Amino acid sequence: MGKYFETDGFRGEANVRLTSDHAYKIGRFLGWYFGLKKEAEKEINTKPRIVIGKDTRRSSYMFEYSLIAGLVSSGADAYMLHVTTTPSVAYITRVDEFDCGIMVSASHNPYYDNGIKLINSKGEKMEETVCDLCEAYLDDRLNEVEIFGKNYDSIPFAVEEKIGATVDYISGRNRYIAYLISNGIYSFKGYKIALDCANGASWNIAKAVFDALGATTFVINAEPNGTNINNNAGSTHIEGLQKYVIENNLDVGFAYDGDADRCFAVDEKGNVINGNNILYMAGKYLKKHDALLYDTVVVTIMANLGLSKSLEREGIKTVATNVGDKYVWEELKKSNLSLGGEDSGHIIFSKLATTGDGILTSIKLMEIMIAEKKKFSELSDGLEIYPQTLINVRVNDKNEAINDEKIKVAYKNAEAELEKIGGRIILRKSGTEPIIRVLTEAKEKEICDKYANQVADVIKENHGA
Repeated sequence: MGKYFETDGFRGEANVRLTSDHAYKIGRFLGWYFGLKKEAEKEINTKPRIVIGKDTRRSSYMFEYSLIAGLVSSGADAYMLHVTTTPSVAYITRVDEFDCGIMVSASHNPYYDNGIKLINSKGEKMEETVCDLCEAYLDDRLNEVEIFGKNYDSIPFAVEEKIGATVDYISGRNRYIAYLISNGIYSFKGYKIALDCANGASWNIAKAVFDALGATTFVINAEPNGTNINNNAGSTHIEGLQKYVIENNLDVGFAYDGDADRCFAVDEKGNVINGNNILYMAGKYLKKHDALLYDTVVVTIMANLGLSKSLEREGIKTVATNVGDKYVWEELKKSNLSLGGEDSGHIIFSKLATTGDGILTSIKLMEIMIAEKKKFSELSDGLEIYPQTLINVRVNDKNEAINDEKIKVAYKNAEAELEKIGGRIILRKSGTEPIIRVLTEAKEKEICDKYANQVADVIKENHGA
C-alpha cells in the first residue's frame, strides 16, 4: 500500500485528506499516462477513453468534476456514468473497452469521507505500479520515476483538437442493469424481497433489477440527500432491515453498502447472513452443480474458522488471502477458481465479475433458494460458526500504532494464550480508514471478549484518536 492509494483506493475525509486538488491532479496524470501508453502501443492519434461513476455523497460531484477537468485537459475523453455502483464501473470498463475506470466513493465509510478507486482496462483494481506513478506526480516527484522508458519533468496540457471531450454515458449504466437482469435465471415471482440501498449508489438500480425479475420488492433507505449514505442503513447497519423483514413477513432481505460492492442478507426469521454464510451457501451449491472449480473457495484471513471446517466436511477446500476483494480476485484469477469473498460481504463469482458485486450476489442467492426449494434460513444448515470478537480502534496514525512494541507484546501474549485452546487473534490495520482491527476467535465468546479487549485497551491507551 502506498502513501495515498491503499487497499481500495485513495480514501479519507473530503477536503481534509482527499481534496479536489488531488482529484484534479489524478485526472491530469491518468489522462496523460494513458495517452503515453497508447503512443507506446502505436495507437497513434487515439485519445484515451476513461469512464467515471460516483456514489451519492455531496462531495462526489466535486471530485467527479475535478477528475474530469484533469482528464480532458490532459487529452482524455471522460465518459460519465453519473450515480452508479463500483461493480458497474468495473463491468463497463471491461466490456466497453475503456482504458481506465474511476469510481468516486468511500464505500461503507460515513458521508464526510470520500475516495477515488482506479480500475484497469480488464475491470480489475488498478495495478500498484500505476498507482505508485500517480503518487509520484501528486508529490511532485515525477522526474524521479521512469514511464515507458523515459523521465518527465511535468505533464503538458492538451491544446486545440487534442483537448478531451466529456460524454454523457448513462447508456453504460443501463447496459449494466440489463446484464444483472440477464443473470436471473429464475423468475422471482411470488417472493417478497426487501432491499436496503444504504441511501447509496444502488438506490436507482437494485429495485429496477428485482422488479424486472418479478419480485414483490420493498425498498428502504433509497432517498439519498448527500449526507445520509450509510447512516444507520445498509450492510454495516443491518438492524433496520432485520426489523423490516420480520414486521412485513418477507421471504428475504438484502442490504448493500454505499457503493454496492458488498451484500449482507436477512433471512425470513430476521437472522443476519454475512459473507461467511454466503460463501458456504454458494460453495455447496456450485459444487453440487459441478461449477466449483477445483472444489475450492477463496477466503481471507478474517474468515471464520468454522467456515473452513464446515466447507471441508462438504469436500470443499479453502485458500486464504490478505483482506480485500482485490486480493481475493488475484487468487481466483491465478488459480482459475470460481468463488471467493470476504466475511464483510464482498463476494466474487469469477465467471461473472471481477470485483465484489452486492446486487449480483443477491441475485445468485435467490437462484440458490429457488433451485433448492428451501427457505432462506435453511441454506445455512451445516455451517458451524465460531464465536468472534472484532474491535475497531480509531487511532491517530495506524502505521505507528501497528509497529508499537507495547502493542506487539500485548498481541503476542494474547496469541500464545489463544493458541493453547485452539483459538486465534488477528491484528491488522484497515486499508481504508485510520483504524486498527483486533479480531479474536475461540469456542467461547467470553474468551474472545477477554483477549480482544486486552489488546484493544493497549492500543487505545497509547494511540487512540
